[in-house]
Amino acid sequence: MNVLLSAENISFSYGATPTLTDVDFALARGALRALLGPNGSGKTTLLKLLTGILQPTRGTVSYQGTALKEMTRREIAKHIALVPQELNLQFGFTVEQVVMLGRTAHVNAFGGATKNDRAIVARMMELMEITDMRERVVTELSGGEQQRVVIAMAMAQEPQVLLLDEPTVHLDINHQIEILELLRKFGRERELTVLATMHDLNLAALYFDELVLLERGRIVAQGAPQNVLNAEQIRAVFRANVQIQPHPTRHNAPQVILLPTQD
Repeated sequence: MNVLLSAENISFSYGATPTLTDVDFALARGALRALLGPNGSGKTTLLKLLTGILQPTRGTVSYQGTALKEMTRREIAKHIALVPQELNLQFGFTVEQVVMLGRTAHVNAFGGATKNDRAIVARMMELMEITDMRERVVTELSGGEQQRVVIAMAMAQEPQVLLLDEPTVHLDINHQIEILELLRKFGRERELTVLATMHDLNLAALYFDELVLLERGRIVAQGAPQNVLNAEQIRAVFRANVQIQPHPTRHNAPQVILLPTQD
């Protein structure tokens, strides 16, 4: 397995409160993995540790064998990109200007953007199907359109690993599917390693090859969707009464059916 990013027995606490405990897993090149768990289980904190924004209180996060703490923010940004759950886009930047921000780690501080930088930005806008809105101000866009812009900005970093915090939050069903289809396409065609936190278990099972289930800061299960999403485990972690059935067209994507506590 060609491991790009790994967490080796990492723990993290905000003050005296443990948030993650003994988390240990590895992301291989081209992996498509979803991070699941209830609110407060440590999903967003784990993403921040995997980008070096936070440092573990114990254990090590490494990119291709080099600890992130030994790398500069600029070096990390050339390999790992993070799409946060909320990105403040209040300024009057155009779509093209926002996507160009993704080249910050590559641009020469004195020379500015090169022809190659502009070509990469143009290609990412084309991939995310936002070229026709390149001169529009991002604050005028819909939530789905803004999400495409932010992902294009992250892709303009030309990362090997793309981390996303709830990439489908606040989006309509059609936009959720569009974004996840694009992420799956990137993973397949560009060997991009993708790790995304998800709340929707059914979308996670449908679009990701592997799932990681967190509970109270610990990994309780990881592997193929059909091995992680079983009724007993979901009841224990999410405290919800569910039934599992096969997806009608994709046999390895179990579907979670919520059952009412009272009829």
